[in-house]
Amino acid sequence: MDRMEENFDWRERPRLVEEVARVIRGRIYSGQYPPGRPLRQVELAETLRISRTPLREALRILEQEGLVTADTVRGVNVINAGPLQILHAYQVRQVLDGLAARLAAQCSADRALAELQPILQRQRQTLEPWDIGEYTASNVDFHARIFELSKNEYVIRQIPTIYMTSQVFRPGAKYERASDALHEHTEIMQAIAAGDAASAERLALSHVQKTIDMVMSWQVE
Repeated sequence: MDRMEENFDWRERPRLVEEVARVIRGRIYSGQYPPGRPLRQVELAETLRISRTPLREALRILEQEGLVTADTVRGVNVINAGPLQILHAYQVRQVLDGLAARLAAQCSADRALAELQPILQRQRQTLEPWDIGEYTASNVDFHARIFELSKNEYVIRQIPTIYMTSQVFRPGAKYERASDALHEHTEIMQAIAAGDAASAERLALSHVQKTIDMVMSWQVE
């Protein structure tokens, strides 16, 4: 049975459903609840010390976000995407990343180095020794920060897509790819910092295309 790392007193939480969704969402993103894992409501309710009514509402939120699936036969499970679903998700990511990088270069070039360089330094430190968890977390932080630098509220609202593709699906989180990805991240950062919107967009599109090519090599039908 899961053990709560957080020690919440739910009676003091006026937004109980949102808090329950946040905790479960965080566990999915961190890999504590891996793809395909059953989320048994009796166990979750006992672990989180809540009744099943707010738990069911929280799981419905996560289902709407695409993080869990629910049916009358298999119950509630963490999403376990196949190659085709992952491909479709990254096709959306590619468009979003290209747009975010272009807008960031246009709107926030003066902030790019200060905000992105520390993330890349942290990511570089995950290579030796290889730490897939920290690498993935820093990868998410890098791309999410570019979305924020775009200063476009509709782009920023799509940040959960980064968590979904990078932390839940994790198709590119391999040491063999990490060094090249870090170099690509550096080039994207430099283009944004230079205010070169066209290059930033092109580099961001190419960066995500590498993952798309890898997913397509899985012989998607």
